[in-house]
Parts: sequence; structure tokens; C-alpha cells
Amino acid sequence: MEADISSQAVGLASNTDFSLLSLFIRADIIVKSVIIILIVCSIYSWAVIIEKFRLFKKINESTEEFEKKFWNSKSAESFYNSLPTNIEDPMALVFKDAMQNLLKRKSKTDLHDRITTMLETGIEKQMSKLSKGYTFLATVGSTAPFIGLFGTVWGIMNSFQSIAISRNTSLAIVAPGIAEALFATALGLLAAIPSVIAYNKFNNDSIKYSQKLENFSKRFLTII
Repeated sequence: MEADISSQAVGLASNTDFSLLSLFIRADIIVKSVIIILIVCSIYSWAVIIEKFRLFKKINESTEEFEKKFWNSKSAESFYNSLPTNIEDPMALVFKDAMQNLLKRKSKTDLHDRITTMLETGIEKQMSKLSKGYTFLATVGSTAPFIGLFGTVWGIMNSFQSIAISRNTSLAIVAPGIAEALFATALGLLAAIPSVIAYNKFNNDSIKYSQKLENFSKRFLTII
């Protein structure tokens, strides 16, 4: 009798499809919701990662070119007048805003302090633009594993309920349910790991770029 039950269980397990799509289809509504949330978070995270990677590559190249042209120019005012109207480089925008305010000021009283404040405000504005998306990456990196774990716990609870109902403790019977549950944890880690790595990298890139802007501002203040 036990041999018959075991052979039936093994046969059931061998006929069970463990593909990712089948695991998703067999999962209940809660686990499916968790899986969908994690997939959406993962896709959006990769969109942010690709966009930030391209952005930092672009601004590093444009900033290097801007600095080279600026320090080789005859004067800050002549260089300002030669700038295109549609410029997008953060350092160029900081310089442009500072020069616009500088040229509008007729009074030279406390000029150095006012320009310093303008430069600091410009740097904060540009860094705020660069840091968009960081909060999402940090949130996904910190919460996705727990969302996946919730799906896993819920799925295992359902597996134990199936054991109680069927009164069969064979691993072949509960394996599909456990596989569905662990699928959620795997997706949680798949979403979290790239997000954490990307957040740390881009945050470090932002710090370096902010220091570059501050160094430029200090040097610029010495020539006005």
C-alpha cells in the first residue's frame, strides 16, 4: 500500500511542470500579486539604472569638454556670451546662472558672497536633478527581499494546508507548492541585488560629480 502511494507521488512529481510560467499560473492570487509587483519593480529599476548609466557617461564627457573650453577662454564674460542657449551640462548651467546674476548686478557690494550663494544654489539644483530615481532604487533594494519573503511564507502556509487536507506528507506532493513559494523569494532577490549595487554606484558617482562642481566654483570665484 505504502509502495503504491509512493509510486503515485513520484509519478505526480515527474508529471508536474516546474517552469517559471507554470509556477506563476499555479500560484494563488496573493503569490501572483507579489510576483507581479516584483517583476514591475525589477523592470523599472533596470530602466532607472540604464538611464542613469547613460546620463553620467554623457555629463562626465560634456563637463570635461566644458572645463577645457572655459579655462582656455579669454574671459568668463566672453565665454558666457558664446554658450549655446540649449546647453544641458550641469556645470555649464551652474556657470550660466551665476553669470546671468553677476551681469545683472550693478552694485559690487558683497559681490563675492552673493556669487558664492548663487553657485551653491545652482549646485544643489543640479545635484537634485541627478539624484532623481535614487529613492526608488534604495526602496526596491531594501524592501524587495521582504516582499518576496512574504510571498514565500504565504505559499508555504498553503502547502502545509494542502498536506493537512490530503493527509499525505510526501515531498512529491508539497514540492510544487514550495517551488512556487520560493520563486517569490528568488524574484525579490533578483530585483533587490541590482538595485542596491546601482544605488551605491550612482550615489558614489554623484558625490564625485558634486565635488567636481564645488572645485569649479571655488576656482571660478578666484577670477571674478
